[in-house]
Amino acid sequence: MKTLEEVFETWEAVIGLEIHAELTTLETKMFCGCKLEFGAAPNTHTCPVCLGLPGALPVPNRAAIESIVLAGLATNCDIEKHSMFYRKNYMYPDMAKNFQTTQGPIAFCMRGHLDLDVDGRGATERYRLDALAPGETEDNITRTEDGYVAHVGITRIHMEEDAGKMVHLGGGEGRIAGATQSLVDYNRAGTPLIELVTEPDLRTPEEARLFMQKLRQIYLALGISDCSMEEGSLRCDGNVSLRRRGTTAFGTKTEQKNMNSFKNLHDGLAYEICRQAEVLEEGGVIYQETRHWDPSAKRTIVMRVKETADDYRLFPEPDLAPYDLSDEFIEGVRAKLPELPDQKAARFAADFGLTSYDARHLVDHRATADFFDECMALAKAEADGSKFAKPLANLIINDVAAWLNAHEGTLLADTPLTAARALSLVKMLADDTISSKQAKEVFAAIMDEDKDPEAIVEARGMKQVSDTGAIEAVVDEVIAANPDEVARYRDGNTKVIGFFVGQCMKAMRGQGNPKIINELLAKKLG
Repeated sequence: MKTLEEVFETWEAVIGLEIHAELTTLETKMFCGCKLEFGAAPNTHTCPVCLGLPGALPVPNRAAIESIVLAGLATNCDIEKHSMFYRKNYMYPDMAKNFQTTQGPIAFCMRGHLDLDVDGRGATERYRLDALAPGETEDNITRTEDGYVAHVGITRIHMEEDAGKMVHLGGGEGRIAGATQSLVDYNRAGTPLIELVTEPDLRTPEEARLFMQKLRQIYLALGISDCSMEEGSLRCDGNVSLRRRGTTAFGTKTEQKNMNSFKNLHDGLAYEICRQAEVLEEGGVIYQETRHWDPSAKRTIVMRVKETADDYRLFPEPDLAPYDLSDEFIEGVRAKLPELPDQKAARFAADFGLTSYDARHLVDHRATADFFDECMALAKAEADGSKFAKPLANLIINDVAAWLNAHEGTLLADTPLTAARALSLVKMLADDTISSKQAKEVFAAIMDEDKDPEAIVEARGMKQVSDTGAIEAVVDEVIAANPDEVARYRDGNTKVIGFFVGQCMKAMRGQGNPKIINELLAKKLG
């Protein structure tokens, strides 16, 4: 099978996403008063409405509609004042009433978009990106210095209710294949769910990953969902087809259901693109079907032939009146919009002089963005507090992020690192009290010992010597004691400078300022 890079030389991928998010921050379900609670004992939060018993009538959840309008406003959608619910009919055991209440062609939120910043290794997936100059636009992308910006359309965000959950026992990885019995938990049935459908504007697996990641950031900022991919409150269906480069007609698409991690979404799409290319180049046919991505086997497997809209027999929900959202309702929701990740990143760049790269990575997670804000609020008390913005950003993006990744499940707020300690650490680094290597040691000690950085530096005798006179005396001694190495340096072997630095640091028990040592050595050996 060809690599993704080889496939993209002759084929173009057309990718669209359907991203489902449960509105987990609400208290009750979409059309009844049953409690929303993940992990509750099976079938303990059900009623005649969410079980679809005869004669039970749905009552819409106003807070859920406010949440979807918030999502639409945050993703540049038009808010449709008039819309309605439909019945989507299908026979699955996880939906007791055998139909799902959902919206039809006109949803609460229509015609939106998001812009994706793609850089680093991810940008290399775009075919012939180097052919564009910075600022030049082609298709839906604009070239930047470090990569490109992709403009991705959003067809709609519609409201629906989630199905229940199937539990398969005795099979591999909890799947129906090989299971000895299957159980149904209806606690999740009726959970308010919003589904965002993109236009087929995505062209690489990396763009798909970044889109889902950015949407998760937005939903978390809005506070409408916990977006837990592990618990299934955020999941994605990826649709992909191929067409020959230079052609415009769409190929036959396949769908990958319920991708529950960014890596799985990227890797599943990448494999499917390569698989489809192989089938087409061998003269085969791509069938419209739903496929499962198996991360252990690293391949997709056919699940079923894909249904069409006609198969669902959609018709207006007779038990729910059409919706007419007033201007007052929409503007009331708009007033609740918080500062969104893109806006926060732009503020970090404008107010603190951060690069767009640093600003974007700070807002990857709400916790790190809020922590940076807290640090800078303390730094403003300093005469030139803005000078600490870059080192604070570096600390959070590199050291803090790496620590949190290594301690999965630990929240930044629950660690010993406070804004005051972070600021103190970067200040000691800035005034040469400690070296960059020592700063990493102090950071690790803060997290392990729950102590202030000043106390750690004092207890470990780490205070860096920056007295030029004291350092110069050591440098003179080291040079005088090593005439052979001095001769080698002056004969052109400048790499020997490392030997001299090491000898000076050894003489000063690791407390000499490396910057000053290097400067003095260069001057005296020159």
